This record gives sequence, structure tokens and C-alpha cells, in this order.
Amino acid sequence: MKQQMKMWSGLVLAFGLVLTLSACGTRGKAPLDATVEDRGSSAGGAGTGTEALGVQDYGRLGMEALQDPASPLYQRVVYFEFDSSTLSEADQEILAAHAAFLAGHPELTVALEGHTDERGSREYNIGLGESRGQAVRRQLEFQGVRPDQIRVVSYGEERPAADGHDESAWRLNRRVELVYGGQ
Repeated sequence: MKQQMKMWSGLVLAFGLVLTLSACGTRGKAPLDATVEDRGSSAGGAGTGTEALGVQDYGRLGMEALQDPASPLYQRVVYFEFDSSTLSEADQEILAAHAAFLAGHPELTVALEGHTDERGSREYNIGLGESRGQAVRRQLEFQGVRPDQIRVVSYGEERPAADGHDESAWRLNRRVELVYGGQ
């Protein structure tokens, strides 16, 4: 009898969980015939043209896009929190543009140079710089970049971007730089 009660209470609990999850899954979804507003073009139509591109379109751009301050490709440094190799959502968006660009240009390569601030041992910082570079590598490969286009190198604390022994300097030193090569 006790086993039957446990079985029934387990089934009721599972059924309630299924109902709850199915209700959560439909809340807030737009109807299938919803209209999507186009915000891709700049007001007045002026600009370099990169602001109207979707991420997938970056593969069609030339090398000059890397020098265009209006392009996400211009940003080639990804920053990290202290003792972390986790990418922020904003960095993932920047890397999506770089991934599309690299996938569209298979003749190009990119070196991912991992860096840390000065805190921690030399060995630890080399490992952390490597972890940061590998996190960026995984993100690029996940989005279609061929593994042979990517090289990861860790400099640890050896090449600081900013001198100083405080958070303002350390924040700039916890980074991965994307350095393009090939052609």
C-alpha cells in the first residue's frame, strides 16, 4: 500500500511539473505572424554601411572592415573578470562577427593571445592566459571557424597593456587579443 501511495504521489508530482513547464514554455512568445521591425539601417542612410549588416554578412567584408571604427571587427580585444575565463554576452556578440568574418575568409588566420594581470604565480598566469585563449577559440569554432585558422598563445602577465598595480590597470591586462594574419 505504501509503495502504491509513493508511486501515485510521484506521478502526480511529475504531471504537475510537466504542466508547469509547458505553461512556462508558451508564456511571452510572439505569434507566428508577428511583424519584425527593421532597425538595421542608420537614420538618414549615412555611415560606412557596416551598421546595417547582420552578423552573417561580415564574411563578405574585406580586410578594411578590420580598420573601420564603426565595425564590430574593429574591436579585437576581449576582457575578462578576475581569475576567470568566462566570456560575457557582449564579447560573444563581438566574437560572432569575427567568426563570420573568418569563416568567409578561409585564407586568414587569427592568433588568440591570452593575457592576465600581475597577480598570481607565473605558471598560474600562463595557464589562465591559455584558458582564456581556449575559451575564445571554442566560441569561434562553435560559430564556424576552422580549427586550422586559429592559434592560441598565452603570455600570462608578461605583456601588460597598462602599467600599474591597481584595478584600473589589472582590468585592461585581463584580456585576449585577436591578431589577424595570413592572406
